[in-house]
Amino acid sequence: MGCGRSFPFMQLVFLSMLLVPTLSSGSGSGSDREALEIGIGIGIGVGVGGGAAPSTPQPECPPPPQPQPQPQPSDFENILQYRAYFVIQRFKKTVTCDPKNKTGSWTGFRICNNDGRGYQGFYCETPPGLNNMRTIASVDFNGFTLSAPTVCGFVDQLPDLALFHANSNSFGGTVPALASLPFFYELDLSNNRLSGGFPASVLPLVNLAFLDLRYNGYAGPVPPAVFLIRTDVLFLNNNGFTQSIPPNLGSTTAAYLTLANNDFTGPIPSSIGKACDTLIEVLFLGNRLSGCLPYEAGLLKKATVFDAGSNQITGPIPLSFGCLQKVEQLNLAGNLLYGEVPDVVCRLAKYGHLANLSLSDNYFTSVAPSCAGLIQQKVLDVKKNCIPGLPNQRSPEACAWFLKRPKITCPNAHYIPCHLPWAGRDELDSAASSAPAVDGARDKSPASGYTTYKALRHHDEP
Repeated sequence: MGCGRSFPFMQLVFLSMLLVPTLSSGSGSGSDREALEIGIGIGIGVGVGGGAAPSTPQPECPPPPQPQPQPQPSDFENILQYRAYFVIQRFKKTVTCDPKNKTGSWTGFRICNNDGRGYQGFYCETPPGLNNMRTIASVDFNGFTLSAPTVCGFVDQLPDLALFHANSNSFGGTVPALASLPFFYELDLSNNRLSGGFPASVLPLVNLAFLDLRYNGYAGPVPPAVFLIRTDVLFLNNNGFTQSIPPNLGSTTAAYLTLANNDFTGPIPSSIGKACDTLIEVLFLGNRLSGCLPYEAGLLKKATVFDAGSNQITGPIPLSFGCLQKVEQLNLAGNLLYGEVPDVVCRLAKYGHLANLSLSDNYFTSVAPSCAGLIQQKVLDVKKNCIPGLPNQRSPEACAWFLKRPKITCPNAHYIPCHLPWAGRDELDSAASSAPAVDGARDKSPASGYTTYKALRHHDEP
């Protein structure tokens, strides 16, 4: 093995010795050039494997990223905002879509946006019992169009939060448990992607003044406990709630209540009369409610809006509705009501505040004398009924079909539980139909100026 490797080496040495005199002779013969070329070739051959090959320059590797310094409590206004910073940053990482780049402002150490220079949507106040310790009290994401799988682990981790408004986003999951937040009193998760049954985490929030869950995917029954929340505003419309409205409806303290556009069945609970001192606007429209109108609805002395249109309610209009002295919008259209349109109800246009009485698409067969003028003044709408002599009524066949159907008995339909302001004033009977029905400045449009009707809009408007 060793010999085999030494022979070519000795041969190369011998050849080089033969060439040395030739290279050093300095003669310019052709043989010298050939020897030079051979020598160069040998030199190259000798160099291969024996000398260092030229190295190819390698690109320099970038230095590894340096860890960013963690925020310190001294970077923030106080320790409460320092803690909130990490809650916000964790939630920011869960946001999957932010077309308006609202989260782009959620950087740095200036969180409070009270002056417009902080994190968009976050506002600070000093909680009760503390001095000069501003922290996040309000989160307002209305119209941000953010997408995130849930707000759990975010809203419930801001311990001094008082209100969370998030209309028109794409938040999923359900409502987080908020009972541990001592100052919390307003929750708006309307127009999101919440689903499942009624969120049980809301029920312990008995001091919640504002609850808005409209335009989501909730389904199933509404628990009776929701009417034990001491709320001023309760919006549950445009979901998929089913079964009957709980019988303790009248326990609600809400001034503005909408159950519209769900799939409720059964009658309007008679307990509604117990809300006579608080209920101002109530919407039942767009369900599958049946049975009689409860005469107790006439006890709602503060009501300005009562809307039970587009249901399957039947029977006559209770005379107690003549006690609704403050009602401005009374909509019973699109039901199975019949009989005479009561005189006491039509008189509300002159002696109360009634601006719009919608009774179209029912089966009324007559109108009281004081109602005739309201038709001409477009306060009363009785199209698609069965009233002889009036235009735009149902066909005789449709009216005959309905009149043959079995009728139900509505208790206390003729009971008037109040003193009528015109009682005993006979001269008003003849003047009622010709007198102006309403103040010209009164708004007749149900979509304008009413809190509950505005709640039927899919998006909040600025």
